[in-house]
Amino acid sequence: MKKSSFIEGTIIATLAIIITKVLGMVYVIPFYSMVGEKGSALYAYAYNIYIIFLDISSAGLPIAMSKIIKELNTLKLYEAKQRAYKIGKKMVFGISVVIFLFLFFFARGIATLILGDLSGGNTIEDVTFVIRSVSFAILVIPFLGVSRGYLQGHNYFKDSSISQVIEQVIRIIFILGGSYISLHLLGFTLKNTIGIAVFGACAGGIASLLYILTKIKKNKENLGLEKTKEKDKITNQEIRKKIILYAIPFIVIAIAASINDFLDMVMIMRTLEFLGIETSKVEFATTAITTWSNKICMIVNSIAVGMTTSLIPTIVGAYTLKNWEDVEDKLNKALQLILLICIPMCVGLSLLSKSVWSVFYGPNEAGTVIFAIRVFVSLFINLYMITNSTLQGLNKFKTVYKSTIIGFVTNMCLNVPLMLLFYKLGFEPYLGAIFATAIGYTTAFTIALKTLNKDHQLKYKSTLKMLGKIIVPTLTMIGVVVLLKALIPLNIMSKFSCILYIGSISIVGAITYFVVAYKMGILNKILGKDFINNVIKKLTFGKISLN
Repeated sequence: MKKSSFIEGTIIATLAIIITKVLGMVYVIPFYSMVGEKGSALYAYAYNIYIIFLDISSAGLPIAMSKIIKELNTLKLYEAKQRAYKIGKKMVFGISVVIFLFLFFFARGIATLILGDLSGGNTIEDVTFVIRSVSFAILVIPFLGVSRGYLQGHNYFKDSSISQVIEQVIRIIFILGGSYISLHLLGFTLKNTIGIAVFGACAGGIASLLYILTKIKKNKENLGLEKTKEKDKITNQEIRKKIILYAIPFIVIAIAASINDFLDMVMIMRTLEFLGIETSKVEFATTAITTWSNKICMIVNSIAVGMTTSLIPTIVGAYTLKNWEDVEDKLNKALQLILLICIPMCVGLSLLSKSVWSVFYGPNEAGTVIFAIRVFVSLFINLYMITNSTLQGLNKFKTVYKSTIIGFVTNMCLNVPLMLLFYKLGFEPYLGAIFATAIGYTTAFTIALKTLNKDHQLKYKSTLKMLGKIIVPTLTMIGVVVLLKALIPLNIMSKFSCILYIGSISIVGAITYFVVAYKMGILNKILGKDFINNVIKKLTFGKISLN
């Protein structure tokens, strides 16, 4: 296995997550077509609950493991590092079993909380069954996360990233294959079909875990898993405390985000029901905002997820050595990468929202509008993730809690008022919930940035200057995309036509953006000339070089 630098690790992790998310987007097209709006709503109920409890059981442990391994490696406490991995696995076993039992036996109560008095769609029995079906994944995924964190703490991102792709591929095969067999060959009910589909999370986890454990076993020497005679002074109790201390902020953030999404779902449903909107429209709008638009937005969100994977160990290494210049440089580089990539992606997807939504879920004006606005929330989520990851790497846990709680409370407080305001102004009320989410995340990352500036004098002038520069290629891209939309005909009823339409416009738009960005020196400034040169040489098989 080969270690990776910050930029290289970021690219590897991000590409793997993008592949994973793209697969997660693509499978939705045939799956949604097979199970319809009712089946997709049932899937969304189960999966949203699963994510909350997965976060409780394991959200902080992978990155906490990555963080403690990086710290112990930096301090050359190799034997303690080995014990930390074993202790992490034992801890996650106990937590996973408890969470699984709770989720399985209290599934009906959770289903009742979700649906309330809503009738005419999925039943409480249906939701109970699919929640129990997905609960088995809780017994597998946390172990997988700890092992990935162990590799990432050593700056080994390739195999960790490959395991994510394996997990997603197996999961999708299980979802699509299982759904088709269930519906068309065995004639099972929609409830049983969705139960099989959500069990795919467990199947994918098992396959990925087997892969990553095999890789760890084959590379024992490089990872320091061979027996060490001299025991380091740090005790098992101290290691457990560190793991818990490092994991709690990640768990708080993940749980808060999941609960935020869950409460969004419930509040949107209740508010729309209060306004007298029919059940089918309530379920569509709710799941379109909380699940199906998010599926497409995954590719944007994956940028920050991949960056966090390599950012946190790097920040921890710089912080351990008290190298504040390096910390500031890494944070600004991360923020600039987010802006460089996410701004054109959000703008492009919004401009093409009608055809993008049609490819995945069929023509729907409400879905198009929801997605066109919701995609910009991904930019704020990414900025939030980067700033809070930096805080966690610097052990600024109090600020993590403060920014997260204030941000999400802001969202919750604005949800219903903004929905009612939009309704009074003649707009669709559920759009107010999207704006509330954007305001909440903006509040959270603003608090984080101000704290880093106040406590450690970290400055963001370079990032603000870069933001000003990025506006130029973005506006150029918008002009090109708008012109192409006017010139290229679109048959909204044909998925193939939509794919060609999206592909042709997005390729030209992306080339325009990056050419202008390169000419302005933006790419060299953020990524570095050597990195760009290596990419160009690889893409052209060594025939073209900037040198």
